Amino acid sequence: MPSGDVFQSPDITKLCPGDALCSRVYEWTGNQFLANGSYVIIVKPLRIIGIILLAMLIRFLLHRAIKRLTNTTTRASMPALLRPLKEKQATAEEGQFIPERRRQRAEAIGSVLRSFVTAVVFALAALLVLGEFGFNLAPLVASAGIVGVALGFGAQSLVKDLIAGLFMLLEDQYGVGDSVDLGDASGVVETVGLRVTTVRDGRGVLWYVRNGEIVRVGNKSQGWAMVVIDIPIGFVNSEEAMVVLRAAAQTVADDPEHAKEFLEPPDVVGVETLTVDGATIRTIAKTTADGQIPVQRDLRRALTEALETSGISERIAASRLMPRPATPPQ
Repeated sequence: MPSGDVFQSPDITKLCPGDALCSRVYEWTGNQFLANGSYVIIVKPLRIIGIILLAMLIRFLLHRAIKRLTNTTTRASMPALLRPLKEKQATAEEGQFIPERRRQRAEAIGSVLRSFVTAVVFALAALLVLGEFGFNLAPLVASAGIVGVALGFGAQSLVKDLIAGLFMLLEDQYGVGDSVDLGDASGVVETVGLRVTTVRDGRGVLWYVRNGEIVRVGNKSQGWAMVVIDIPIGFVNSEEAMVVLRAAAQTVADDPEHAKEFLEPPDVVGVETLTVDGATIRTIAKTTADGQIPVQRDLRRALTEALETSGISERIAASRLMPRPATPPQ
């Protein structure tokens, strides 16, 4: 090479006009191809990786928050005023009472929320990645909107069932094992889903009820229940019969087998109705939801036996055989 010839490098300002990254890559590598393609080779992959990592981080944080929320719910940490009656009655030896239905409800809601969060986060991440590849997202979003509207019209009953099932879980309207009246179907709830609830009636028939078709729910297993027993006493002395019935009802309440089932002492309220056949005395008792049926059976048996033992039943039967006074002509 002649001594007068001096090697001259290409002008970077011409190769990378106004691009600092291109200039820096050319300074590092001296390769014009890498310098011109630095944005596509370096920046775009890094941005795509960043979008994916950010989506995974957001999904992880949201899933963790949902899990902590559901775990808090299953630990029965809500105020005592808002707890179901069963939990209020839990003794100190039993510790914190955590009903199985609340755990199942919290897990079901958490699963739905986690699936929804995952779908939304990764759908947005996919759109951002497609945008990095140069896709025009406007037609894609418009097409997705049209498909969503079409699916909404075609599957509106399914969407209605899912939304109704979600609100049913959030509001804890009923759970597995509850005795409910859903209108067309009444019985014991066997399974609770987002779309369908199954109820088995007293004859053993299993009913599949869509959540969107449930207009009203009568739950016989939540909170407390009321036992109401009406006993006809004919024309005998009502005060005497009430004393006997009161003693019999208190005997059932003092039974250790039913001690936890009575929320309030039973009460003989007095004469409820008065007909041509005589008076009817009503006895009431406030019980737990699960104890309503056994308490009602034992209380009815005790009241009937008390009337027989005291001899009032014989007088009731005799009063029914007495001739009725003739009705005066109008």
